[in-house]
Amino acid sequence: MFEILDMLLIGFVVGLTGALVPGPMLFVTIDSSLKRGWIAGPQVFLGHAMIEFLVCLLIIYGMTSFIGEREMSVISIVGGSVLIVFGVLTVKQARGACDELHTHNEVITNPVYAGFLSSASNPYFWVWWMAAGSALVLKGLEAGILTVVFFMIGHWLADIGWFTAVSASFSRGRGLMSAGMYQKVLFSCGVFLIGFGAWFIVW
Repeated sequence: MFEILDMLLIGFVVGLTGALVPGPMLFVTIDSSLKRGWIAGPQVFLGHAMIEFLVCLLIIYGMTSFIGEREMSVISIVGGSVLIVFGVLTVKQARGACDELHTHNEVITNPVYAGFLSSASNPYFWVWWMAAGSALVLKGLEAGILTVVFFMIGHWLADIGWFTAVSASFSRGRGLMSAGMYQKVLFSCGVFLIGFGAWFIVW
């Protein structure tokens, strides 16, 4: 019982420290929040949790042993390219934001898709899970699958708590935000994603 509670707490703390670090998912959350309101945070988290659930299954079934330096290089190139595309699309949307503040492309800005893709295309996501994440999951597995479940619950509680807070904060400011300021925020998010993606490719 104590091991389960320990893993719940570890999962929460580890998840919170990861969520607080600025990255693609944060900027995708801000972007989506300005368009859809506070609900964007939980939706982005849902997409993020889907890819994490799949990764956790891979770890449990020993698939991480097949991912080496070559595979990580491919992930960096493909993932960086996807982030650049995300960034370019966000910048493109920002250009028309002054005229159409609340219009958006349903597919491009779907928060669940954005949460999934911004996580899956982030090489740091894979590096963390192949190293620290896999070690924690395998350690928990020694005490039983229930321990791993509580680790993931703690991890996800931290994620959904933080990204819901972010989306709620930005959705409140949306009504007070001028079209010009809205355009600048979106443009900044897009530029960040482009730079982030380019860095991953040459990393």
